[in-house]
Amino acid sequence: MHVILFEDSRVADLYPITIGRAAFSISVGSLRLLNLARELGGALELVVRPHLRGILAEDAAYAWRPADGERRGPILLLNARIAPHANLIESCRALLAREYERGAAVYYGDSLVAAVLQSAEYLPHQVIGPAQLQGILQDLTLPPIDAPSPIKLLERPSDAIRLHLQYIGANLEYRLATSDYVEIKDGLFVPREAENRPRIGEYFSCDSSKGPIILSENVDIGPFCFIRGPVYVGANSKVIEHAAIKDSVAISSTCKIGGEVEATTIEPFSNKQHHGFLGHSYLGSWVNLGAGTCNSDLKNSYNEVWQETPSGRYASHMQFLGCVIGDYSKTAINTSIFTGKTIGACSMAYGFVTTAAPSFVNYARSFGQITELSVELMTLVQERMFARRNKRQRPCDVKLIEDMYELTRDERRMASEPLAL
Repeated sequence: MHVILFEDSRVADLYPITIGRAAFSISVGSLRLLNLARELGGALELVVRPHLRGILAEDAAYAWRPADGERRGPILLLNARIAPHANLIESCRALLAREYERGAAVYYGDSLVAAVLQSAEYLPHQVIGPAQLQGILQDLTLPPIDAPSPIKLLERPSDAIRLHLQYIGANLEYRLATSDYVEIKDGLFVPREAENRPRIGEYFSCDSSKGPIILSENVDIGPFCFIRGPVYVGANSKVIEHAAIKDSVAISSTCKIGGEVEATTIEPFSNKQHHGFLGHSYLGSWVNLGAGTCNSDLKNSYNEVWQETPSGRYASHMQFLGCVIGDYSKTAINTSIFTGKTIGACSMAYGFVTTAAPSFVNYARSFGQITELSVELMTLVQERMFARRNKRQRPCDVKLIEDMYELTRDERRMASEPLAL
């Protein structure tokens, strides 16, 4: 079997999340599509935008390449924007178990969600780009079929939060069923191996009445912390003393989290160490929130929140919606982020964030100024951040920053405030 994860033309609609991240690497309910696809077995091929190929070649060394030999059918193709749910693996296996003449396709609205090809003869033996793959599938005119269970796509940044809230319960149960955890307290699960157990400070309090709490390998929980499930804390992450983590929070690996966090996804290597509220939000990787940073996740009118991005506003279908912050962005102390706002990648926010902040800017709108950040500065910041986590900055990391800058030029041109270097 051969599995292909492919990005389609709508992946840009997920900005700022997907500026420097493949859509299959978005965490939803603590799981990523990339990891679920690996569970299917067989060779795994990643079809992504050109600027992501270099870094994935380094970070996803297990992925299939043309040099590895012929693709072997059947071939399962999965849209990288699929929101990862625990039942996806069984749905995919059920699709593969059916008999087809050439293959079949599953659609979500007008978007291709998944396809099965009986043979590899329809695909060229070379690296395939997203546009080329979509053209091949379009020419094949595969008959549409229904998926064994509904499969949803991420269409806007707010979907990463909305579907996270819907999926986290089932996804944590999947983790418990497929990993070696032991229950040390009612609803509190930790790794079975003693050397990987979390360190838990005194006067820790937890409530699993609404869902399980999973503390992964080498997690550090400070004293006087409160956690109310469903909650997942990834390996080597630290929850700072007096923190309150509650009601559907997924913290990825190697994060430092303090203050009050609710209904939020935090990707690897991001920090929110200090006091302040973060709710119904999504933080990319290498984000740092300064002390006192808070966001609003409910309008004073209690109306539906319209999410605002540099490319426009759209209905989120959510009453509670906080912020979406792209990779490598920072906030200064006491930054206040208004309801439903987005902050692009590689930006620095100060004061009040009352509009969507583009990528690669110093956003100080409340002080009357928005200035552009240079590639050279962000490359230097990246190097310093990596050094603090004992990571080496590679040429592919620098190239990604450069490509992200070029990809987001239009964001800065469309901003209502003039930009200055």
